[in-house]
Parts: sequence; C-alpha cells; structure tokens
Amino acid sequence: MVVSGGTGRTAAWRSGDPAFARLWQLLQPTYVGTERVSEDWVEGRHPPMRMTVIWGLAGVGGWPRTDRPPGGDVAVQRQDQLFVTADGTPWVRSDLAPEVEDDDVRWHRAPRSVFERLDLAGLLGETEDELAVARAVEARPGPVRGNAGWAVAGLAVGFASGVGGTLLIRRAAGRPGAGPPREEPRQELIDLDL
Repeated sequence: MVVSGGTGRTAAWRSGDPAFARLWQLLQPTYVGTERVSEDWVEGRHPPMRMTVIWGLAGVGGWPRTDRPPGGDVAVQRQDQLFVTADGTPWVRSDLAPEVEDDDVRWHRAPRSVFERLDLAGLLGETEDELAVARAVEARPGPVRGNAGWAVAGLAVGFASGVGGTLLIRRAAGRPGAGPPREEPRQELIDLDL
C-alpha cells in the first residue's frame, strides 16, 4: 500500500503490476543495510516525506492462530518512506518490523536513475497541481506545521467533553430508580452434589 506524503492519497498494488515493479526497484525492500545520516534526520528534522510504502503479504493467517478461515489476513512486513534532499538525492527510511516499537530504523540512498524515471504523480494518480499545493503547504512556515495552538485547543475540547460526559452520567445514575433491578434475584444457583 502506498500513501502519498503530500495529499494523503492511497493506492494498493500487487506483485506483477508495473507500478509494483517500479517501487521495488526504487525502494529495494530486500535491502537490510543502513547508511549514516545526520543527527537532525535521526531526531525527525529531515526533508518532507514524499511517500510511505507498507509492504505486506496477503493470504496469511487463519486457524489455529485466529478465529477466521485461512487466507484472509495480511501480514505487514516492512515500512519504507521516501525522502528527497534539496539536491535531488532520494533517501529511503526503512522500518523492518513496523509492528514492533523499537528504534531499528535504517536509511539508505535510492538509485537516482530509477527515481528520475519514476513518475510519482502518475504512480499515485495525483495531478501536478495537487502535488504543487501539497509541497507549498509543507514548505510554509507558521501555523500550518508545528503550531502548538491546535494541540492546546484539542486538549481543551477533549477535557471539556470528558468532564461533561462524567457529569451527565453521574446525574443520570443519581436519579431515583436508576441502576440495576432491585427485585428478587433473577437467577438462582443450584448446588449439585455428585
């Protein structure tokens, strides 16, 4: 599955599709080595992400591991993200086990010749105008990216909703007749001596 870094548009391909083969050449999902990157990149201050690719294996699972019939599950094997530096060098950030919370993130350069032949817009079905707008939003400083005001507003709304919900529930529970039925027990336990 491919997720565009600019617009969030998604697409999915299977082995045998031409787009799948191009992504395979660019991202090299069997590569497990790593290259040293700057400390800024490690801390998250890297160029804007162009796309995220989640490599999965379909048709796995089933009895006895799950309650579903065999073949209906998808196993996530790896996550790759594509970044392009100011000089046009494509970099791939790989998480070899995305389901595990660890810091085993690896970086490597992607083949520049493959990246230059790759039509990112066509690959995801995006127009050049959509990509241009997404890049402008990513590059714009100020309130769009990294503004703590949105986080504070979200926290305030969440807190107010939680307090309001709690008060409503307490008020409803305090009414006469509220709560579980207070008549005789509806079930009776019978002791069977064998």
